[in-house]
Amino acid sequence: MELLAQYLGTEVGRLIVGLIGVMALVAVNALFLIWMERKVSAHMQLRLGPMEVGWHGFIQTVCDALKLMGKELITPEEVDRPVYLLAPIVVFLPVFLVFLVVPFSSSIIIKDMNVGLLLILAFSTIAVLAILMAGWSSNNKYSVLGAIRSVAQNVAYEIPLLITVMSIVLTVGSFRLTDIVAAQTSYWFVLTQPLAFILYIVCATAETNRSPFDLPEAESELVAGFHTEYSGMRFAMFFLAEYTNMFIVSAVASVLFLGGWHGPLLPGLIWFLLKVYAIIFLMMWFRWTFPRVRFDQLISFAWKILIPLSFANLLITALVLKL
Repeated sequence: MELLAQYLGTEVGRLIVGLIGVMALVAVNALFLIWMERKVSAHMQLRLGPMEVGWHGFIQTVCDALKLMGKELITPEEVDRPVYLLAPIVVFLPVFLVFLVVPFSSSIIIKDMNVGLLLILAFSTIAVLAILMAGWSSNNKYSVLGAIRSVAQNVAYEIPLLITVMSIVLTVGSFRLTDIVAAQTSYWFVLTQPLAFILYIVCATAETNRSPFDLPEAESELVAGFHTEYSGMRFAMFFLAEYTNMFIVSAVASVLFLGGWHGPLLPGLIWFLLKVYAIIFLMMWFRWTFPRVRFDQLISFAWKILIPLSFANLLITALVLKL
């Protein structure tokens, strides 16, 4: 036991414990968010949502997860098998690794890196590659169209997202997430950068393929888009990645604009999670409020409106800091 305690006290030991904690968090968080989405959508449509299994249907998503685990994994004959099987793993691994640098509080962070924000932005681009792999390898025209839409959408919305984030980095002078949170001890950056906050939320909604920007998997046109040919746990991996991505972009928004773990009375971890789930609720609100846009409107909105606004915001930030 003493040897185990000593090993867990080392950096490698803490990393292993952190990874186990992240695995548990990802699973529980995805189940909770699916239940939350069902209840939010139900109440916005004057319904009750899941009510039968557990308190207010709280265990319904656990039952659905068990059902997916027991489903047959169907692989179509004409798929590019190695790429087809690899895509669900590639879409999930980057999402999982990003949690290594997310600061849940001043003491709860697995690895406090000086390029933490860059790491998150770099890993977020790999998800697009996984979606392209899934769509192309499925040998299905709807899947390919969904994948192409996703790549075009992510390329367009990644630019204003990065420029918006740079305005905060310019203000703080660091890519370290804990430094960005520490710089918001007196006030939150949402007060000085309201346009950047709005731009980030819009781009993050598009990056996670959420409505009204869910064109890559538009069921009215593309059946299910890039994951049409996936079933069982392979389909669940895409589902899990989507909801975990929502948590990550909301966590980054909390760190960049809402002061991270800062707040009165309650512990830092509670404040951080409250802010994250408030932003997730906002994204769910969008889904059940706004109609889906056309694809040409989606791309035009990014290139003609969001990118000029993000450049203007960065320029104003640089001028204010200089003066």
